[in-house]
Amino acid sequence: MSYVDEVLAQVEARDANEPLFLQTVREVLNSLRPMIEPNEEKYRRIALLERLVEPEKTVIFRVPWVDDKGVAHVNRGYRVQFNSAIGPYKGGLRFAKNVTLDTIKFLAFEQCFKNSLTTLPIGGGKGGSDFDPIGKSDDEVMRFCQSFMTELYRYIGANTDSPAGDMGVGAREIGFLYGQYKRITGNFEAAAVTGKSPEYGGSLGRPTATGFGAVYYAEELIKTLGRDIKGATIAISGFGQVAWGVAMKATQLGAKVVTISGPDGYVYDKEGMNDEKVDFLLTMRATDPMHCKPYADKFGAEFHEGEKPWGKVKADYYMPCAMQNDVRIEDAKRMQEEGTCNVLIEVANMPTTQEAIDFLRENGWVVAPSKAVNAGGVAVSAMEMAQDASKYYWTEAEVEEKLHAIMKDIFNSSLKAANKFGLDGVNCLIEGANLAAADKIVTSMVAQGIV
Repeated sequence: MSYVDEVLAQVEARDANEPLFLQTVREVLNSLRPMIEPNEEKYRRIALLERLVEPEKTVIFRVPWVDDKGVAHVNRGYRVQFNSAIGPYKGGLRFAKNVTLDTIKFLAFEQCFKNSLTTLPIGGGKGGSDFDPIGKSDDEVMRFCQSFMTELYRYIGANTDSPAGDMGVGAREIGFLYGQYKRITGNFEAAAVTGKSPEYGGSLGRPTATGFGAVYYAEELIKTLGRDIKGATIAISGFGQVAWGVAMKATQLGAKVVTISGPDGYVYDKEGMNDEKVDFLLTMRATDPMHCKPYADKFGAEFHEGEKPWGKVKADYYMPCAMQNDVRIEDAKRMQEEGTCNVLIEVANMPTTQEAIDFLRENGWVVAPSKAVNAGGVAVSAMEMAQDASKYYWTEAEVEEKLHAIMKDIFNSSLKAANKFGLDGVNCLIEGANLAAADKIVTSMVAQGIV
């Protein structure tokens, strides 16, 4: 049995109750075979892969808080510090009712490779809670965040672990979390948390970074395919911060974004978005993050209740921006049958099941992996840390220029890594991204010994 297969068997036995984590570990380790197998005895001797798939530290804690009626509640908090070989742990906090340890482990493992792709000195981590901020008052969210940080502060810091936002954690939550961190530690350690408001150490350009970065990656891919993003039709899912950023930048570059989606269904806007429609996504998110139908009502677009757009609308490119495993095998089959698109650009974290990816690639689709496509958010978070450390802040134009360069480099380094290991370049962007990211991590782990 090969070393990769040995470690996969160990992980599948040990973590059998964590399907999301197993999904990402299988994808990554299988794609690393060209790198690992020629040197597998060396790597087996130092347990390289065993260490790569095991978090350095996992923290689970209770989070008691009191609602506006004086009733106490208890949620569960998590922080998984997965790998610090190339820098302090870096990764967001997710607050959503479906968050489990499995969710956080899969996100933290993906984060290691995503962060490495940026070439910035940041390791991988992730955290969160099964607390749902939707429908909670500002005071309730504040009390929860203060309780959450009262435990989390012990494990973070600018040179240790710097959390940021993620689903359910925006500027409001980050403000409450950082305020409590500062209160407990007595230090204005700005880089201990990122995603802050610019008034107290945040970076300009952070809210749009993930979406803008995804479009910059897509632009490079589209150029490589001999096409032009201007005039292209793009179907996206979600309507939150990431989808908003994608819609804004794609529209600016002359593409036509024709769908959004929510828990209630999807909207098809055959005319495509404009500035007014993009701005309305912010209003929707602030007032009712569970429904996208108000967009259809306001702009006279089609609304399809309880459905997803994949394979049901004509588009040149599909860019899922919502949740993990949103695109399943039945969606992939419809996408293939629809016939106008053969490029899937993953924006959300692991939005496509492995079965769906395998099916699409077998049918000639190009699939761009989320860990590369959505790395713009953490790249600007790392820029925020650099600005906090230097006490000097860049303009929004400077941040966007640096982001554009990073995303272009991520695409090209993934393409180069695929070609280096004898793979078919643009048709192996998943493998290329994993190989490019792992090269830096593996080299650092070997150099630092068995730790």
